[in-house]
Amino acid sequence: MEAVTPLIEGGIFAYLNYLVPAKRKEILEILVNGLKRMEYRGYDSAGVGFEGTNTKNGSHELKTIKQKGKVARLEEEIAQTTDLDFEKEFDTHIGIAHTRWATHGEPSPTNSHPQRSDPSNEFLVCHNGIITNYKDLKSFLITKGMVFESETDTEVIVKLVKHISDKHKDSAISFRELVELTVQQLEGAFSLVFMSSKFPGECVSTRRGSPLVIGVKSKAKLSTDHIPILYSKDHRGLMNPALHHTDSTTEFHPIGNKEVEYFFASDASAIIEHTNQVIFLEDDDVAAVQNGCLTIHRIKRTLDESATREVTTIKMEIQQIMKGSYSSFMQKEIFEQPESVVNTMRGRVNFETNQVVLGGIKDFMTEIRRCRRLLFIACGTSFHSAVATRQLMEELTELPVMVELASDFLDRQTPVFRDDVCFFISQSGETADTLMALRYCKQRGALIVGITNTVGSSICRESHCGVHINAGPEIGVASTKAYTSQFISLVMFALVMCEDRISMQDRRTEIIQGLKNLPSQIKAVLETDEHVNTLARELYQQKSLLVMGRGYNYATCLEGALKIKELTYMHSEGILAGELKHGPLALVDKAMPVMMVVTRDKVYPKCMNALQQVKARHGRPVLLCTKGDTETQKYAYNYVEVPQTVDCLQGVLTVIPMQLLSFHIAVLRGYDVDCPRNLAKSVTVE
Repeated sequence: MEAVTPLIEGGIFAYLNYLVPAKRKEILEILVNGLKRMEYRGYDSAGVGFEGTNTKNGSHELKTIKQKGKVARLEEEIAQTTDLDFEKEFDTHIGIAHTRWATHGEPSPTNSHPQRSDPSNEFLVCHNGIITNYKDLKSFLITKGMVFESETDTEVIVKLVKHISDKHKDSAISFRELVELTVQQLEGAFSLVFMSSKFPGECVSTRRGSPLVIGVKSKAKLSTDHIPILYSKDHRGLMNPALHHTDSTTEFHPIGNKEVEYFFASDASAIIEHTNQVIFLEDDDVAAVQNGCLTIHRIKRTLDESATREVTTIKMEIQQIMKGSYSSFMQKEIFEQPESVVNTMRGRVNFETNQVVLGGIKDFMTEIRRCRRLLFIACGTSFHSAVATRQLMEELTELPVMVELASDFLDRQTPVFRDDVCFFISQSGETADTLMALRYCKQRGALIVGITNTVGSSICRESHCGVHINAGPEIGVASTKAYTSQFISLVMFALVMCEDRISMQDRRTEIIQGLKNLPSQIKAVLETDEHVNTLARELYQQKSLLVMGRGYNYATCLEGALKIKELTYMHSEGILAGELKHGPLALVDKAMPVMMVVTRDKVYPKCMNALQQVKARHGRPVLLCTKGDTETQKYAYNYVEVPQTVDCLQGVLTVIPMQLLSFHIAVLRGYDVDCPRNLAKSVTVE
């Protein structure tokens, strides 16, 4: 999990049906189920907003239902609402929904989204991200007579829309233009979806620094594979005067205009059960649906931007995001690793000819080989995958290799040069610090390589080239299979870098054959699950756990300790065994649980020295060791065996018992393993 800052977000889901009849009950079920697909993102309240009719005068109005806690509580609240006709059918209808993570204001129905412009709900908005200038905007709006109900930064957005609408009530300003004028006043990161009683059946969405995807479902074949981007110049001079295009929709064929359904979401996993045709919005895109037609406009224009947005067919299967027979998504994803590592290597590694081909960077390899140094920049678990492969990268490329935490990299304003190659690793492809570091390096002329698990993500789109790790959807907040797939993707890159070096061919062949055996060896490690569960029962009441190792297994210690912290809320520390005498040894006694990774590789004698030091201080070490290594096991209080593999791949096998251990301890403590407290899947604001 790429958790680097405390400001994290829930999920947005919206549904618009145009000339596709649907009962209110069906519409609300679609909205609630969309939120359920994104529960892994972390949240503490939920709400829905939808169109209705005033029972007294028959006028069009918007309704909201909001509740603190899980989506299930919102679902119960909806079912208990007595003033709704659930059987009422709508040919055209817009509904929006949101799971909120509290940043401004505690969890409560009032602070939940959708936020409203006024008591009549003229405008509603769902918002992910954070508005950094909300205090200034709030002060301004209060002087204009606006009364605020919530403690959120989001409320200033919807009240600003209302203020601009009132200011231009005598002109024929469109819903989309209102939103464009509003977001030009906002600072920070956001994705937004709006609806309005003033513009029934219309939806407007936009993003800046926070992901948003639109799904399109239509019986008719989509009219285009690419949607033209319109650069608007408002006739009242409200937009940027440098933008010279008109907003005439007669110049192209927009998506829609017949029976069509649109789905707006923070994550494609919420859309896939409805359609696999999606459009990934980019920063400063404004997508508007009016009369069933989708158009995409730009607030700002840059010289090198694309003039279209592609309609992408995503290949995610709904079964992949269902738990199946497993108790949690995390457990499912741990046990999917024999398959996920195969998917990462599929079509890329030829075990017969010992060839490795990475199509996403093939055209850039000449430039990469000429570079001065390699920089690997990431956060959290993704950072650990870079640490795990740094030693191999140095060995096979014979280049200086820097591994950097994105937040620290930015704080230091690290020098970056045109002949650097910078790798940005992120499961989601949306991690805010990593993305900002990417832009920092790109501005300085470095070649940008993205390593992500999410097609269409911001890092994906803004990189010059990249490698998709193909791990499949990862729903559990604590990353497991994405880590091992990132690990293997970086190993494959190192193998490509040395393919023409005669002196390294034997080493290269050894590693490739090691990759071939990994899936079966991972299965063997997963068979230790019951033994690890027994070990968890001995440890789950402890308050702290030290994890020690060195060499290729140091990353396992860091990642294992992170998993313990994320899931079990125990204090845990990953310690380089070579540093034991420089402080950590003071913590060791018979009461301190210590895990040590001691496998048969080059640093084995040094690891044994550290093990004996722990024993001499009455420590009771639990070992992760090579299968059948009885000489090492005799020093252990307890141990878990893993198969022997090539030294640089051993970390793929040793990390899995740590994943299992953290999972079982969390279960024994009664915690939610898929949604640990205070954390979310992707950190998309600073």
